[in-house]
Amino acid sequence: MSLKTQRLLARAKKLTKKGHGKEAQSIYLKVLESFPSNQEAKKELLILNQRKETSPSQKQLDEVMQLYSSNRMQEALFTTQHLINDFPNEPLLFNLSGACYSEIGSFESAIDSFEKAIALNPKYSEAHYNLGVAFQRTHQLDSSIMCYEKAITLNHAYPSAHNNLGLIMLEKNQPDLAVKSFEWAVAYSPEYAEAYNNLGSAFQALNQFDLAKIQYKKSVSINQDYALAFNNLGNTCKSLGLQDEAINYYEEAIAINADFAEAHFNLSSVKKYTQSDIQISTMKSILSSKNLNKSDQIFINFALAKVNDDLDNKDELFRFLDEGNRLRKIQLNYSVDDYQHKHSVIRKIFSNSLPTIEKKLLNGENSKRPIFIIGMPRSGTTLVEQIISSHPSVYGADELSTISELTNSILKDLSGQAKNGITEKSFLSMRHQYLESLSNFNINEEIITDKWPLNFQYIGFILSAFPEAKIIHLKRDARAICWSIYKHYFSGNGNGWAYNFDDLASFYGAYLDLMNFWHKLFPDKIYDISYEKLTINQKNETKNLLKHCDLDWSDSCLNFHTNKRAVKTASASQVRKKIYQGSSKEWSKYEEHIKPLIESLKSY
Repeated sequence: MSLKTQRLLARAKKLTKKGHGKEAQSIYLKVLESFPSNQEAKKELLILNQRKETSPSQKQLDEVMQLYSSNRMQEALFTTQHLINDFPNEPLLFNLSGACYSEIGSFESAIDSFEKAIALNPKYSEAHYNLGVAFQRTHQLDSSIMCYEKAITLNHAYPSAHNNLGLIMLEKNQPDLAVKSFEWAVAYSPEYAEAYNNLGSAFQALNQFDLAKIQYKKSVSINQDYALAFNNLGNTCKSLGLQDEAINYYEEAIAINADFAEAHFNLSSVKKYTQSDIQISTMKSILSSKNLNKSDQIFINFALAKVNDDLDNKDELFRFLDEGNRLRKIQLNYSVDDYQHKHSVIRKIFSNSLPTIEKKLLNGENSKRPIFIIGMPRSGTTLVEQIISSHPSVYGADELSTISELTNSILKDLSGQAKNGITEKSFLSMRHQYLESLSNFNINEEIITDKWPLNFQYIGFILSAFPEAKIIHLKRDARAICWSIYKHYFSGNGNGWAYNFDDLASFYGAYLDLMNFWHKLFPDKIYDISYEKLTINQKNETKNLLKHCDLDWSDSCLNFHTNKRAVKTASASQVRKKIYQGSSKEWSKYEEHIKPLIESLKSY
């Protein structure tokens, strides 16, 4: 046997050991072409033909991972698919294929690949997790939850699965469950900066701001370049009335990421600008960027509007304010049909006779008693909640979206029914779920204020589910309300009517009509309080307010500005000051620029 043939056979054996059977097979065939009687080549070829490779070699897998980590997704996908043809029963390859599809945004194909991996290996925790991520990114949250829970069942020490599950719980407004998930994430991964930041957000959603601040600080101590966590620290300090601290944290976020538009906007809400402020030129530079996304454009326009308001540049103020509102309306894709249809359906429901909950059904339930503070946004609801929650028997829960979510669920169910009727069982369920949500607050007070302003739309539902409820309705000069709304950026995807003069005036008119409807339907059940009268005659109005709420007099309600409770709304800084009587006249300084709005409001 020649030295060349020996070398070929040795090479073929090495290839066989490494799992490259096809390459080894071609070498043996080449040897046999030249030496048909070579027994060693015949023997090895026979073994190879009898052996069926069931999994790819490490070298093949390393090649795919190198392409994936280099962001060469199409090549990685092509290579993986080629390997799947050779090894159709290897779950790892389907998991890799799904990961590639996810990276290029082909989530339907990704989901299919992950499901095939799981079918081949039902205990494949990573594939369950990756499938959960794909479902989460396509907003199939219930399916995503099932996948994360399965991954955690198979491998409880799975920090990223706990973290992602917590994010979904936050999105589904279940912060108590989110806290548990994030706590598991950091327990298994003590250096998980993102999970600490998310845990802070969950505590903040539960109004536990001191705990939120601790978690955010842990996050930035682990990752000192975590701009988002610094921004969240700023938001927490703002809610706690720690304005100087808030400014420092927002500035830290911007120092890390000068293009962080949301941090610029948040900073603009807590500082007073001078002409020489360097942040102004930075924001203008950001706005000139051609690649700026719509959300960042909106943030910067609203921030620059605040700058020019501080500098008394009214024309520039409205240039940026009008543009920010225009972009926000487009972003939310808002139509007046949205609220007009809802209000029409609600009127129809409550124009018919509906059941009321009997007292005998309420025995043994959660004893928390809510006070609902409603009205138009920017009408003074935060001020009234600050006054009432300064009473030692009351806890101020700020804006709770629970009633809105529960009633929208009822409305959705009714839309598929022939009759627009609600049963006593529905109201009892609503009552139970709402009171259950209040138990998330770890507090001793029996009375809780809920000041979601737009609950004015759901007064019929509230009084049907809570016949004993106290409802406080804020009334204020329409021009003051609507001007304050127009210059305000609302977080979340609601209030789409707030970003256009015509829409704003139309919604205000609809609000008045619906409140008149509720007053006629529930006489003496809604307590109206004038913001202007409250600021002029604070003591008498406060006495009457507390009396209506069945609360004894407390001097602390007059000194509401000393209340240290956290306030999440835009009025956080105002309610930490004594009552100011001139705020309802501030719109007049801008009268020339908001004439169309004022004219539209005259019809109401």
